[in-house]
Amino acid sequence: MDRTVPAGAARLLDFIYRTDAGSPPPACYVTIFGNRQSRLQRPITSMTLGDLIDAQKNWASKAWVKANWGYTTASSASGAAQFMRDTLIGLAKEMNLSGSQVFDPDFQDRLAYQLLKRRGYQQFMDGTITRTEFAKRLAMEWASFPVLTACKGSTRQLKRGQSYYAGDGLNKALVAPEKIEAVLDEVKGFALQPASAAPVQPPPVQPKPEAPVAAPSAPLSRPELPEAGIPASPTSSAKPAVAAGIVIVIGAAIASFWHHIVNAFWSIF
Repeated sequence: MDRTVPAGAARLLDFIYRTDAGSPPPACYVTIFGNRQSRLQRPITSMTLGDLIDAQKNWASKAWVKANWGYTTASSASGAAQFMRDTLIGLAKEMNLSGSQVFDPDFQDRLAYQLLKRRGYQQFMDGTITRTEFAKRLAMEWASFPVLTACKGSTRQLKRGQSYYAGDGLNKALVAPEKIEAVLDEVKGFALQPASAAPVQPPPVQPKPEAPVAAPSAPLSRPELPEAGIPASPTSSAKPAVAAGIVIVIGAAIASFWHHIVNAFWSIF
């Protein structure tokens, strides 16, 4: 669906396409009346609007269709919304189209949305026309849609559920009125939904510059610790000082011992 089409209209058009063209997207975009698209040398989605309008003149002629395709019925209905030739000519004038536009899916969506607006889509969404009135206007545009209440149709008085064009020998309603009511209620629901704010995108995170990787340094030497219970051995430079201290202490002790011996000896005599 073309992105310029609002959500409610897109839901309604999808339902119209499946009902009137008889196929879901994308097959509906190449469909012509009676599923005769296989008779064409190229799909209508590759034609320009002007080329299609020219070709529709033949497709709407019973004599041409009988002579070339062998069918006894004829219609110019083409595309997802089954646009009639006169409808396309009117849209081209209304939308100031040159005819050079390619009849691709997005272009068809925009044309179909214009038809919805023409038939009162915005008034229905605003609540200025009723569901029954809008459904009747849709039935006037798409023959497969039924009217929701008894009214005067194209050729005769109608009952609820009949096509607006009932009695023309060509068209009939293809969907129940209850289904139309359910879809229109769903579409109207889009008007009651608050417009969602566009998500706020966080500012892009600027990556931090990576710190330069330092060259590996030599591992630090660690003094070996003594095992538990075993005193650490002194360094080699401390050993001479300890030995000298021991000699002094021993010498002092010996000198004190001989001093007491001598004193004791002289005291006897």
